[in-house]
Amino acid sequence: MPVPSSPKPVMSAADWGVLLVTSVVWGASFFFIRVAIADLPTLTIVASRVALAALILHVVLRLTGRRFPTDRPTLAAFLVMGLLNNVIPFTLIVWGETRVGAGLAAILNAMTPLTTAVIAQFLTPDERLNPGKVAGILTGLVGVAVMVGPAAFSGVSADFIAQLACLAATVSYGFAGIYGRRFGRMRLDPIVTATGQLTGSTVVLVPITLLVDRPWDLAAPGLASVGAVIGIAVLSTAFAYILFFRLLASAGATNAALITLLVPVSAIFLGVLVLGEHLEPRQILGMAMIAGGLVLIDGRLPRRLINGIAALNSR
Repeated sequence: MPVPSSPKPVMSAADWGVLLVTSVVWGASFFFIRVAIADLPTLTIVASRVALAALILHVVLRLTGRRFPTDRPTLAAFLVMGLLNNVIPFTLIVWGETRVGAGLAAILNAMTPLTTAVIAQFLTPDERLNPGKVAGILTGLVGVAVMVGPAAFSGVSADFIAQLACLAATVSYGFAGIYGRRFGRMRLDPIVTATGQLTGSTVVLVPITLLVDRPWDLAAPGLASVGAVIGIAVLSTAFAYILFFRLLASAGATNAALITLLVPVSAIFLGVLVLGEHLEPRQILGMAMIAGGLVLIDGRLPRRLINGIAALNSR
C-alpha cells in the first residue's frame, strides 16, 4: 500500500483514530517494562523486544506476499532509523525506569512533541511552529504533569542522570520522526518500514547484548517477565510501529509525536479497566487539559470559533 509522499498539516479523523490506538498500545509498554526489569537487565529487554518484533513482522511480510527491500540505500536508511527510534531511546528509557518512577518517566517522555516540534522548525520546510501549536503542546505537557500528580516529582533530584536519559530519548525520537518522513517519499508500505527499522535495531543490539549481558549466565526469568517481554514486543512494538509509520507518512513528524501526550492517559485508563483502579479528580483535570492541548494543536476548532466571532462582529 503506497503512502503519501508529504505530511499533511492537519490530521484527518482516521489519523486521530490511529493516534489514539497507538497511544494505547504504547501506554502498555511502561507497565511491561516495570514487570520485565524485575528479572532482566536493560539490554536484554530491549534486544528481546526488537528481535521478537522484527521476527513477527518478517513472518507477516512473508504471509502477505510483501517484499522486503534489499538495496543498500534502503537498508542503510532502516539502520539509521533503527538507531534513532529504537536502539537509543529504548535503551535510555528502560535504563531510566530502573532509577526513576514510571510516572516521572511518562512525564519526561511526554516532552517528545515539544522536542520534535523544535527540531522540525529547523529541519523541515512544512512543519513550522505557530502560536497555537506551541500553546497546545505546553498545555498538554502541563496536563500530563497534573494527571500523574505531585508524587511523580518526589524523586526529581534523586537521579539526575536517569532523568536526563529519559529526556535524551525524546530528542532521539524527535530526530527519528524527522528522518522517518523519507520512507513516505520512498513509497514504502508502513509495515515494510516498521520491519526494516526493527531489523536494523536487532542487527545492532543483539551482538552488543551478547557481549555485555551474557544472557546465558542470567537466572531464568519468571513467567511474568517473559510475558511482559512478549507483550511489549507484539503489542507495543510490532503492532505499534505499523500504526506509527502509517501516521508518520500521512500526518507528519510533529503530529505523530503527539502520541506521547496520550500515552499516560492510556496507561491510567488501562489501570482503571484492567486493574480496577479509580480515576481521581486531578487525573480527569489532566486529561481535560491534554484534550484541550490537542484541540489547540489541531487548530480547526479554534479557527472556526475565531471565524465565527469575526463573522458576528462584521454584521
